[in-house]
Amino acid sequence: MSDEGSTSVIAVCGKGGVGKTVISAMLTRLLAEDSSRKILAIDADPAIGLSSALGIEIHRTVDDIRNDLIRRYREGEKSDRDALIKQLDYDLFELIRERNNLAFLAIGRPETDGCYCQVNSLLKDIIRDIAFNFDFVVIDAEAGIEQVNRRVMALVTHLFLVSDISAKARNVAATIEKVARQAIAFKDAMVLFNRIRAGDESGLIKDNSLPRVIGFIPEDDIIREFDREGKCLFDLPESPGLAALRKAVDPLWPLTGGKD
Repeated sequence: MSDEGSTSVIAVCGKGGVGKTVISAMLTRLLAEDSSRKILAIDADPAIGLSSALGIEIHRTVDDIRNDLIRRYREGEKSDRDALIKQLDYDLFELIRERNNLAFLAIGRPETDGCYCQVNSLLKDIIRDIAFNFDFVVIDAEAGIEQVNRRVMALVTHLFLVSDISAKARNVAATIEKVARQAIAFKDAMVLFNRIRAGDESGLIKDNSLPRVIGFIPEDDIIREFDREGKCLFDLPESPGLAALRKAVDPLWPLTGGKD
C-alpha cells in the first residue's frame, strides 16, 4: 500500500482535440506493464472516453452517486456524518473497476446545481484516500483549464501537458500550467507534443512560454486506427507513437517494457 508521499498523481491536461485521452490510456498501459505497481486511472472528463480506450465498461460514475445523494437530501432524507461517510465509502468502492494491477474510476458529469458542500467535501476526501492506496494515479482531465480547481486536481503531483503544434494548443497548455501553479501544489510540470511530423520539433522546443518539453509523439497510423475504432489501447502493438511515449516517460518513472 502506498501513502500520500509515495503516490505519483499525474494529471494529463490540454486543449480539446490534442489526444490527451489516448495519451492517458497509453501512459496507463506503460505504467501498468510492471505488475508490482498498482495503478488507478481516473476519467475526469465528462465525455468518459478513457474507459473505452482502456477496454473497461462502466455503469455508474462518482457524480451519479453525488446526484443521488443530493436528490435524497432534497426529498428530506437526513443522514448524520458517520452514516454519510459509510455510504459514500461503500458506493465509491463499488464503482471501482479492476483488471489485474489496474483500477478505474469515472468522475462523470455533474447534473445537479448548488454547492452541497458536505457531499462535495466528503467525496474529495474519499477519492484522496482511495488514490493514496496506489503507486500511480493517472487522471484524464477535462479539456481546457476549467478543472484545475476541482476535486481530483487537488491531488496532483505531476502536471502532464499535452499539446499539438498549433499556437492555440500551446497557449492553452501554458495557461493551464500558470493557473495550476496558483491553485494546486504539484511537484513538476512537463509538456508532451502529440501528432508531430518530422521536422516540427526544432521550432516547438524553443517556445519559452511552456515548461520543459519531455518528448514528441509522431503521427501514428496504428494509434489513429485504434482510436478511430475504439479499440483497447492495452492491445496496441509496439508502434512509433508508443515507443516515443516510452522514451519520454522512462526517465521520469522507469518502465519495465513488460518485464517484471
